[in-house]
Amino acid sequence: MTTSDRLDCMDLIQAWALYRDQGRWAELLDTFHPDGIISVTWFKGAFPDFVEASKRAAVRSTSLSKHQIGWPLVTLRGDRATAETSVTIHGRAALDGILVDNVSYGRFLDRLERRAGRWRLAERVAIYEKDRLDPVVPSEAFNRLMTQTDFSIYPEAYRFIAHRLVSTGRKLVSPIIVNASPEAEALYRRYGEWLTQA
Repeated sequence: MTTSDRLDCMDLIQAWALYRDQGRWAELLDTFHPDGIISVTWFKGAFPDFVEASKRAAVRSTSLSKHQIGWPLVTLRGDRATAETSVTIHGRAALDGILVDNVSYGRFLDRLERRAGRWRLAERVAIYEKDRLDPVVPSEAFNRLMTQTDFSIYPEAYRFIAHRLVSTGRKLVSPIIVNASPEAEALYRRYGEWLTQA
């Protein structure tokens, strides 16, 4: 366990966001081990498939997103590590012809492994906390959207990002993990057990 290992893990987590938002797909693919998996609101499965799905979505979508990554809290044990990182996801899209900004707050919970001397992500699960929806330009049309749309069909932790994704043609996965839920607690236990087995 060295400072270099910790910095390698932290740099990898930061790089993921930059490559994802800038469409640097080959570099994004290299942030995970080939058998790595990821679970977010709209995708759950093998990371290479996530990259391909992200590429397809980028081609057909006019929505923009940016992941602001906080300071990762990394716990190391041999060739394994876990990391918990606050993330703010900014998304811009047109809903019913109205340009809106959606801000979603949550955390990435990661498992990382060093294989053949290289740290890469083995698993990432997003945990959602809260989000909001704002007009790029305030208008009566946006006010009508907010009063006439039933956002309550989605849990409060990811209500507006869910609506934005579904409105732009994506499907939601199940389960989507929210803060302080039994699913989140089980995830922490599983990650902890995996780390102690190193």
